[in-house]
Amino acid sequence: MSYRMPTAYRSTVVGSLRRENAGDRVRLAGWIHRRRDLGGLIFVDLRDRTGRVQLSFGPDWTPSAVLESARRLGAETVIALEGEVVARPAANVNPELATGEIEVHVTGFEVLAQAETPVIPVAQVPGEELPAEELRLRYRYLDLRREELQRALGIRHQALQVARAFLSEHGFWEIETPILTRRTPEGARDYLVPSRLHAGEFYALPQSPQLYKQLLMVAGFDRYFQIARCLRDEDLRADRQPEFTQIDAELSFVTEEDVFHIGEGLVTALWREILGIELATPFPRLTYAEALEKYGTDKPDLRLGMEFQDLTDLLREADFRLFQETRGTGARIRGIRAPGGGAKLSRKQLDELAQVARDAGAAGALWLRRGAEGLAGSFARALEGSLGERFLERTALEVGDLFVVVIGHFRTLPLVAESHLGATDAARLGGAEAALDALRRHLADRLGLRDPGLHRWAWVTEFPLFDWDVAAGRLVAAHHPFTMPHAQDAAKLRAYTEEKGTLGATDARALFEAGIRARAYDAVYNGHELASGSIRIHEPDLQRHIFGALGIGEAEAEEKFGFLLEAFRYGAPPHGGFAFGFDRLVMLLVGATSLRDVIAFPKTTAARALFEGAPAPVPAQELKELHLALVRTERS
Repeated sequence: MSYRMPTAYRSTVVGSLRRENAGDRVRLAGWIHRRRDLGGLIFVDLRDRTGRVQLSFGPDWTPSAVLESARRLGAETVIALEGEVVARPAANVNPELATGEIEVHVTGFEVLAQAETPVIPVAQVPGEELPAEELRLRYRYLDLRREELQRALGIRHQALQVARAFLSEHGFWEIETPILTRRTPEGARDYLVPSRLHAGEFYALPQSPQLYKQLLMVAGFDRYFQIARCLRDEDLRADRQPEFTQIDAELSFVTEEDVFHIGEGLVTALWREILGIELATPFPRLTYAEALEKYGTDKPDLRLGMEFQDLTDLLREADFRLFQETRGTGARIRGIRAPGGGAKLSRKQLDELAQVARDAGAAGALWLRRGAEGLAGSFARALEGSLGERFLERTALEVGDLFVVVIGHFRTLPLVAESHLGATDAARLGGAEAALDALRRHLADRLGLRDPGLHRWAWVTEFPLFDWDVAAGRLVAAHHPFTMPHAQDAAKLRAYTEEKGTLGATDARALFEAGIRARAYDAVYNGHELASGSIRIHEPDLQRHIFGALGIGEAEAEEKFGFLLEAFRYGAPPHGGFAFGFDRLVMLLVGATSLRDVIAFPKTTAARALFEGAPAPVPAQELKELHLALVRTERS
C-alpha cells in the first residue's frame, strides 16, 4: 500500500517509512489520528491512506513555539510537517504498526485544515463498538477514514487490477457498453430514465450487459470483458445493493468447460495475488439435481460434509408411527450425520433442532446420538436388533456422532427453481430439503465446521431452463431467455413449441413440469453464489422456440428483440460467458460481513444514500421539461 510520490507538501507517504530510513529528513502530510500530551513530550499519530506513524514533539528538537502549537492539535486536523526519522529503542517498538520501529521528530508543522470534533470517531480502540450503521452512512466520508474500510477498498482496487490483467493476458478486450439502454422485458424491475428529447419515451439503466456482449460476439470480437456497473430496482437485503459491479465476460467458440477454465483461472489469480492461497483446480462439478439431492441447496458449502442420506426404505421397517405414515404419501425420510455432534451438543441444543426445521418449513426434526452404551434419542427404541445394526452400517454413525432426520415431501421435480414459487406451490412440489439444509448449516455453526482456512469452490450445472411464476400463472426464464437448453432436452422443448406455437398457461405448465434443463451454471464458494453464466442460444429458430414457450409471440418478439434476431441471421458463433459478482467477491476476500463494507458509497436497505440525501424531489419545472408530472395517489 506504500508508495513514494513527492509533492509540494510531502517527500514521501507515512506508510513507506521503516528503520532503514532512520536519519532521513522527511516532509509528511495527513490527518491527526490521536494525540497524547505527556507534558514535556507530545506524541501524535499521523495517518494517511498508507498507514500511521508516530510523531514526537520534544524540547530537544522541536522549537518551543512549535511545541506549544502542537498541544492544540485536535483529532482529524490536517497538517503538513517536517522532521527527522529516528529509530525507536527496542523497548518502545510498536509491533502493531508497520512503522512501529521508528518515529519522526518534528521540527515544524503547518495546519492545512482545522477539524471540528468528528460526529463519529475515526480512531477506535480494538473491540470498541461502532456507531449505528445509519449514522456511519450519513457521515460516510468520516467512516471511510477508518483503517478497516481503507484496507477493504485497497483490496478492491487490487482485485480490479488482477482481474483486468488476467483477462487481458487471455485474449479478452475490455469494451464498454451503454448505460442508457432499452427496457428489459424479463428479469428484475428496471430503473427508467425519461427522455427530454423524445416525449413519453424512456431509457433503462442496465441490469447487465447481456445483449450487448452477445452482439459483440456476433460482431467477431471473440473475447470481451467489462467491469460492469449494473442496476436493478428490487427489494434489498444485506447482501444486495441497487447498483452493483460485476466482472462480465463473454467468449466465442466455447463449451462449458472452456468457460469454466477461464473462470477458475480468474478466481485462482485473485486468491493467489490477494490472499497468497493456491486454489486446487479444476473445481468440482455438481448438477443442480445432484446439489439438491446431496445438500438441499444450489449453493452448497462443501466445507461442511454432512451429505443427505435417504433412509426411507430402511426406517419404514421400524415400529415408529411417523415413519409408517410415510407409506403411500410420497414423503421421504432423509437425514444427515454430524460427526461429534452427539457428544458436543447439550440436550437443550438438540431440542432446538426441531424448531430450526419448523422455521424452514418442515413439521419438525428427529435426532439420534450414539454413545458408548448405544443409541439414544427420538426414535432409538425403534431401532432394535438387526435394524439398528443396518442403520449404523448405512449411516456410518460412530460413537459421539449425531444423526438428524427430516420427514417430508422432498422435491419430486428436481429441476424446479424457487425464485418464483409461492408457499402453496412450493409445498406441492416438495421443499423438505430446505429444512434439512437449514439443519446442516445450523449444525455446522454449532460444531465450528465453517473453517475459514478452507476454500471450497464448485460449479453447479444444468439449472432449470424455466421457472413458474405462481402469481402470474405463467412460464418465465430461470436464467434469462437467451440460455441454450440442454442438448438432451432440446428436442422435448421443440416438440412442445412446434405443435403449439406460442404456449398458453396449461401447455406452459406442462412444459415446466417436463423439467427442461439449461446449459446454465453457477460458481459457488463456501456456500455463496459468486458467478452465474450460460452457453447462449445462437440460432434464430431455437431462440424463437424459447420465446414461444415463454408466451412471446412473433410480433412481440420482433418488437422487443428484433435487433438480436436480425443479428443472428448474419452468422453468430457458439458463445457463452459468466458474470462474477465483484462486490461479493471482494467482501469474501476482505473477510467482511456486509457488501456495504466494500463499497465506497453504498445505499441503505431502503435504497437511500444518506450522506447526500438521494433520492430527492425534483422541481415541477424540471419534470415538465421531461414531459412528466406528479400524480398524487392514496398511498403517496
